[in-house]
Amino acid sequence: MKAAAGKSPNVMLNNGAPMPALGFGVYRIEPERTTEAVLAAFAAGYRLVDTAAAYNNEREVGEAVRQSGIPRSEIFVTSKLWLSEYGREAAERAFDRSLDKLGLDYADMFLLHWPYPRAFDRTLEAYRVLERELEKGRVRAVGVCNHSAANLERLMAETEIVPAVNQVELHPFFTQRELARTHERLGVVTQAWSPLGGVNVYDAAPGKARRVLSHPVVVAIAEKMGKTPGQIVLRWHMQHGYAAIPKTVNPGRMAENMAVFDFELSAGDMAAIDGLDTGVRGGDDPQFVDTETYPVVILP
Repeated sequence: MKAAAGKSPNVMLNNGAPMPALGFGVYRIEPERTTEAVLAAFAAGYRLVDTAAAYNNEREVGEAVRQSGIPRSEIFVTSKLWLSEYGREAAERAFDRSLDKLGLDYADMFLLHWPYPRAFDRTLEAYRVLERELEKGRVRAVGVCNHSAANLERLMAETEIVPAVNQVELHPFFTQRELARTHERLGVVTQAWSPLGGVNVYDAAPGKARRVLSHPVVVAIAEKMGKTPGQIVLRWHMQHGYAAIPKTVNPGRMAENMAVFDFELSAGDMAAIDGLDTGVRGGDDPQFVDTETYPVVILP
């Protein structure tokens, strides 16, 4: 996957829609900083922005889209439904609210933020709402986040549309190779959240932080290539055929993250980074995430 520096190539979704391989995530960006951050990301060349109802910054993302001066057709906007809004009627209201907050006629993609294993019927009902919104043209693609292979198989058995994307924790310390192979077999794009391994730092217990970007293997490859460790890890994602949504509020880092399409890692370097896998998540196990463990409040 090569392209000019500063411009992300697209991956083709299973419904034929193009999606930038590298996007900008706004998780944990305060609402008052979001519009400025997204505009800076657009200036750096990003054309995909990933938000969610639970981030409470959809309104500011939409404002950045309007202020950017970039044609709407050139920007890919993703948002997500939260667990407390699963079930048919709740999901219908939540979808309408998100689109209203974004101030857009349509979103490019909507995802279910997590599976809800203890109430998977509600997960299915929420996904069927997204299917209907796709038929209406109010969203261009639908998918899921944090679904295991088993959850994906059940979802697909009981709904009509194969998810375009499964957005999951994925980085060199947690490579999810088996799940990625399942995605490839099913025609689902693997999209990485926390692609630089930040979840191992900001969600780590005291003294337990594990830093992908300072691992000697990554640092040595970066020094050899004349690149930053972050660029090496994002390039690793791109060469595996994954999509990724790194987050930063630093414009210089945004530009660095976008400059990963004019070089390639060798097979040996790819294998060395693959070998960093620990099989251990930095974030929560999706099988145990629910509205009790995550009592998120969605602001009006």
